[in-house]
Amino acid sequence: MTRKERYERILRYFRQEMPEVETELAFDSVFQLLVAVILSAQCTDKRINQVTPALFRRYPDARSMAEAEADDVLEYIKSVSYPNAKADHLVKMARMLMERHGGEVPSDMNQLLDLPGVGRKTANVILSVAFGQSAMAVDTHVFRVSHRLGLVGKAADTPFKVEQELVKNIPVEDIPRAHHWLLLHGRYVCTSRRPHCGKCNLSGVCPSASLSSSGGGSGAQP
Repeated sequence: MTRKERYERILRYFRQEMPEVETELAFDSVFQLLVAVILSAQCTDKRINQVTPALFRRYPDARSMAEAEADDVLEYIKSVSYPNAKADHLVKMARMLMERHGGEVPSDMNQLLDLPGVGRKTANVILSVAFGQSAMAVDTHVFRVSHRLGLVGKAADTPFKVEQELVKNIPVEDIPRAHHWLLLHGRYVCTSRRPHCGKCNLSGVCPSASLSSSGGGSGAQP
């Protein structure tokens, strides 16, 4: 099977099974989405959704968070990973939004990357989810699943290289959904330590499934 054929079959499956898909993070504004995505780094969406209701009641927008100190925000996010660094990033991010963008989250990649706590993955999530742009965010799930399914080769050894390969091969109209397709597949089916190949409907086109079923381990986990 060629890589093009593999893409076609995998994308056809996801279009049929998950025609409508969205982030599992809870938010009511683009600013709140940005805060939630920053907090979600190396932390589960479930944990973030437990933390953000109280945080957003106290700091619903950039203006209110910009007036806070990092220690104030820390009180609300102590249970997430790296809370001190994230609290500092959130306050500085909100202040920069007020100073440069009138409190609004920009829809430009470079302007997003200038914000404290925002890397390329976070910026791509905002561009895709909030602004509907064809941006491919590559987190650990997308990185792992892309390799295991044979959508990218071994040379794609960084998130940016995986992003480039995926964007090159996935139709523009599918890219905003494709991030969620691969992420959710990695979160619930193609899990890190023990992928559930027996209940995966993509096992017939997955080069890693045969490795797992033959006792070769959990497949091509990067």
